[in-house]
Amino acid sequence: MSTAQVKKIMMDKKKILLLDDHPVFRKGLVQLINGEDDMTVCGEADSYYHATRLVTSRSPDMIIADITLRDVSGLELLKYLNDRNMKIPVLVLSMHDELVYAEKAMKAGAGGYIMKHEMTDNVIKAIRQVMNGKIYISDSINKLVVQKYFTKNQKESDLIPDILTDREFEILNLIGKGYKRKMIAEKLNLNVNTIGTYRERIKEKIGVESSSELTAKAILWFQNGDLS
Repeated sequence: MSTAQVKKIMMDKKKILLLDDHPVFRKGLVQLINGEDDMTVCGEADSYYHATRLVTSRSPDMIIADITLRDVSGLELLKYLNDRNMKIPVLVLSMHDELVYAEKAMKAGAGGYIMKHEMTDNVIKAIRQVMNGKIYISDSINKLVVQKYFTKNQKESDLIPDILTDREFEILNLIGKGYKRKMIAEKLNLNVNTIGTYRERIKEKIGVESSSELTAKAILWFQNGDLS
């Protein structure tokens, strides 16, 4: 095969950018994707800021993004693309419970959501579906969506992803993980006072008064997806 033919084959392949902060996981995903005839990994990033640079320099046809990164939430990349009207399909691939995060990701603009433990069996199917402009969600999420439309009396915990902004939701989960105010500020590259403001907003929205009550509720939410 000539060099020109090889080059044409590579140009015809869909370019996928990976955004995940676990190098071993990325390596496995690279091998899986590069094993397909019509797609290739064009770049890897472990942080939001690195990813934004690669989006410009590599011009990917699709992005696979985790939620938990070294700096900010992977959902921030969806906002970055939306703000710049960049029509790049995004598949969110995460270890976080899809019953909690999938709707949040889809509302932010993701084309699909898949759990990491489903990677071997379903990730290629999910990639192709999202790349072709279709939505990919699991059967359990499909059932949840139907249930939400036909159930009038929702629990307080069911409403949490809807009443909090993406940043508030991210901070609630960090509190639930045991992060203190200064640690959250450092992780999200925000001022400590700004984190304090977010905490007050969260307290008001979920109906708690003290910081200790907020911490207790956040831990319950992080562990069980329930505030009761």
